[in-house]
Amino acid sequence: MEWLDRQPPNSVLYISHGSYLSISSAQMEEIAIALHDGNVRFMWVTREESPKLREICNEKKMGLVVAWCDQLRVLLHHAVAGYWTHCGWNSVMEGIFSGLPFLTFPIALDQPLISRLIVQYWKVGWRVKKDENMEDLVTRDVIVVLLRKFMDLQSDVGSEIRRRAKELQRMVQLAISENGSSHTNIRTFLDNIVQTGAKRLD
Repeated sequence: MEWLDRQPPNSVLYISHGSYLSISSAQMEEIAIALHDGNVRFMWVTREESPKLREICNEKKMGLVVAWCDQLRVLLHHAVAGYWTHCGWNSVMEGIFSGLPFLTFPIALDQPLISRLIVQYWKVGWRVKKDENMEDLVTRDVIVVLLRKFMDLQSDVGSEIRRRAKELQRMVQLAISENGSSHTNIRTFLDNIVQTGAKRLD
């Protein structure tokens, strides 16, 4: 958090590929070099730090690599401008709650479907990896173009996905507020359990 506190507002890309599945070391190298070439500030949560990633962090001092963090607290930090995610459902919910746009990099299971929701339906992000074959590398040249466009807060496309992300955030906040749809549904569910239990006791 101290490192984030020293960064300018809306300047950091938060990167996480989840806890259970991981990308190849070759893909990690491509992403690391793209971050370097694109001059992008980043915070990357990974247990498999590559030599190139360590070198980039030491050389430019524009990145931080950690094995774990309080993810929601980081996503809500004023320095964070976007979220590169593997599209795990819990992570995506935290990103939406934080009002951030996404770069999606689904790995397996339900993640490609969740990526589709983010990109095609909610329109709050772009997909980095176009296909679902994990053997295919997304090259640094492709990634750096995407990173520059994504982190450009002044561009029309960048502004639009950030506007939509904030709009989705407001919808989520309304849903979980008192008498919001999520709040009401949980109350109805609990009331139903109580009533069912009371009937069985009768």
